[in-house]
Amino acid sequence: MQFPTVTGTNLDRQKLNLPEGFQGDWNLVFIAFQQWQQSQVDSWIPFAKDLEATYPELRYYELPTLQNRNRLARTFINEGMRAGIPDPVARERTITLYLDKKLFRQAIRVPREDEICVLLLDRDGHVQWRAEGVFSQERGDSLRSVLEAGQHNEAD
Repeated sequence: MQFPTVTGTNLDRQKLNLPEGFQGDWNLVFIAFQQWQQSQVDSWIPFAKDLEATYPELRYYELPTLQNRNRLARTFINEGMRAGIPDPVARERTITLYLDKKLFRQAIRVPREDEICVLLLDRDGHVQWRAEGVFSQERGDSLRSVLEAGQHNEAD
């Protein structure tokens, strides 16, 4: 499955076209559809930081995904999130998507919005691994095994 081409703006106010705008050879993306799902995303962040320390070619991103809004509403929401996130690295990696959520969910094969979607993308935006919901050791081990296999394939 290919991650769809979308445009978003990070909390440093940089417009990015995705998946091309992702910086890693591997990109771990946390897609949240509701504000209350931030705690689900946060459950993954310590593990994602550990993965980045182990795999220098990996980057992770948070993608708050909202229904299309007018410019004023987008600015209000983005500036509110920006004010709440003082860490410059987190601001750079938080990319807000304003789009037709139903079409986006169909493209990434997510039927409902009741949990976050976690995707591992390769450099070209192909989905190599996926999960939904909060972090668990089982999900983490599964993700790590895919990264290990990918690292061995690159060395061959």
